[in-house]
Amino acid sequence: MELRICHLYPDLLNLYGDRGNLITLTNRARWRGIGVTVTDCRVRDPLDGEAHDLFFIGGGEDRQQKLAADDLRSRKGSALREAAEAGAVVLAVCGGYQLLGHYYRPADGEDLIGLGLMDLTTVHPGPSARRLIGNIVIRSPLLNGATMVGFENHGGRTRLGPGAAPLGEVIRGFGNNGEDRAEGAVYRHVYGTYLHGPLLPKNPAFADHLILAALRRRYGTVTLSPLDDHVESDAHAAAVARA
Repeated sequence: MELRICHLYPDLLNLYGDRGNLITLTNRARWRGIGVTVTDCRVRDPLDGEAHDLFFIGGGEDRQQKLAADDLRSRKGSALREAAEAGAVVLAVCGGYQLLGHYYRPADGEDLIGLGLMDLTTVHPGPSARRLIGNIVIRSPLLNGATMVGFENHGGRTRLGPGAAPLGEVIRGFGNNGEDRAEGAVYRHVYGTYLHGPLLPKNPAFADHLILAALRRRYGTVTLSPLDDHVESDAHAAAVARA
């Protein structure tokens, strides 16, 4: 078996140590004897949606996010949408998460039009509003109610429409908007979240969820052999205690 990963805009959307997510996916697959290829896909590069099982897009600053948004809509959007609708896995963090929605509305300036792959919108309330910053703990139904941990740092407030479900419920922290206790979004096997730090090293169960979903799309019935996760579990527990 082989897991084929596409890293979208690694040179633009890499603000939060996002490559750590790819390292985690790669290692947890290879430790089980599963081959892994990681392909970087930058602005102006063509995207072959059928050539990849899992797509990752990270976060970046406003200028870089606009460059990525323009390219995503004009060059890669159709391929990514078709792959997602066919069951491919997509993980989007922070700015990348916002780009998968309908739009991001800044405090001033024009709306940044997103891909519309996920039914959500993001609005920045202005410079007088506090940023949503700090350690965060959520409880996710994807993991049978287990917790996920991370660090959030965003000014935009994201709200989900009826076509998206939350990734989890906030136990501690702010989440999508600091009001409705929802964090992240899920549509099919597309996952958006504000959890970074990076996300996957401290959440090995979620990393395995992504790997399994990506492999099952290609190979059908797949099981993952257990790994010794005591170090990762200790890091997760420490993050929960610190939040």
